Amino acid sequence: MSLIDLLFGKKTKTAEVARDRLQIIIAQERVKAQGPDYLPTLQKELLEVLSKYVHVSMDDIRISQERQDGVDMLELNITLPEQKKV
Repeated sequence: MSLIDLLFGKKTKTAEVARDRLQIIIAQERVKAQGPDYLPTLQKELLEVLSKYVHVSMDDIRISQERQDGVDMLELNITLPEQKKV
C-alpha cells in the first residue's frame, strides 16, 4: 500500500470484499463441520495400550468431546476392573 493510498484512501471493490468475507465464512464452517473423527481411533489405541497392563474391553472406555466458551474439552472415562484382595 502506497503513501497516497494511505492519505487519500483507496476504494476497495465490493466484489473483493464480498469474496474475502465469503472465504472467512467458509473457513469457519469447515472448522465447525469437522467433528471429532479421531475419537474412534483414539479409543482403539487406548484399548491397545491399556490391555498390555489391565484387562479392559472397548465398552470400558468412554470418550467424549464438547466445546464450552470456545475451549475444546476431551473427557475420558475408563472403567478398570476391581483388584482381588490377597
